[in-house]
Amino acid sequence: MSYIAKPKVANPGLPRNELGLNRRDYEGGMSTLCAGCGHDSVTAAIVQACFELALPPQSVVKLSGIGCSSKTTAYFVAGGHGFNSVHGRMPSVATGANAANRHLRYIGVSGDGDSLSIGVGQLAHAIRRNLDIVYILENNGVYGLTKGQFSASADVGSKSKKGVANEDQPIDPVLLALALGASFVARSFSGDKEQLVPLIKAGLAHRGFAMIDVLSPCVTFNDHEGSTKSYAYVREHSEAPVAADYIAPRQEIRVQYRPGETVQVPMHDGSQVVLRKLDPGYEPTDRARAAAYVQERALRNEYVTGLIFVDETRGDFHDRQSTSEQALNAVSYERLCPGEGRLAKILQAFR
Repeated sequence: MSYIAKPKVANPGLPRNELGLNRRDYEGGMSTLCAGCGHDSVTAAIVQACFELALPPQSVVKLSGIGCSSKTTAYFVAGGHGFNSVHGRMPSVATGANAANRHLRYIGVSGDGDSLSIGVGQLAHAIRRNLDIVYILENNGVYGLTKGQFSASADVGSKSKKGVANEDQPIDPVLLALALGASFVARSFSGDKEQLVPLIKAGLAHRGFAMIDVLSPCVTFNDHEGSTKSYAYVREHSEAPVAADYIAPRQEIRVQYRPGETVQVPMHDGSQVVLRKLDPGYEPTDRARAAAYVQERALRNEYVTGLIFVDETRGDFHDRQSTSEQALNAVSYERLCPGEGRLAKILQAFR
């Protein structure tokens, strides 16, 4: 993972939270993502949420897998703990970290490839165990690091950069989370900071698995076949001493719309995504009705955004697994290693 340190210079007039920290104190390294990438907007929302909640940086644990999305953890809360895991294996690392220390705040950042393809099995078990984590899924429908193939969340009929239409049914992470028993399910758009920041704050305050599916446009793989300005066309019609890609900077896509409203958001390639913000009167405590509502709107090609479902009554991973109240690195050696006789009794109970 590329990591470029940011200069620690901040305007002395920046507002500070109750810990005396300003927003810059919750930033990380310089982003190496493409200019205009929606993932950078998600990073900004995480930074703002952590600042507003006045989280001590050393209390934050950042976890990720592999992919463009998984680079995000390098870009926020530089003073936190971090682990970049193997492709699709972040949920198991997060489970182990949770078991070792229940008092830290866990933020997992993944993508539709990392979570819905190779990692879907691990994600499923983290959800059903109601692991105490905010799981932010940056969803762009493509594999950005391997040149824009369809991911498992790509809609039927969407076209790749080569003009090939996707024919496979998508996995909807919101419906998946609802079906597996997640206790907090939300969806947002990377460019809607007014909605995304409160959702992340709510997820951080929630005890249990908080899934936030964030639609996050990819700016690089919009150069479809037939464009005279695509990388492939230029290479075929020119000669150069070396092969090099240039990704033109794009403007971040932002939206602003009221609860209950629907908005059409133009993407960089000219296509459109239809977002529908939940009505203020929507009731998010009925799992079956929530799933039905999301499916109903999906049939109209609308992505529902907002807090879709929440259950504050269900016990989380720590309640059901009786994890240690004390962080394991602070538990005495005598408690961790009770001796040969005690171990023999424990083993005998499993025979």
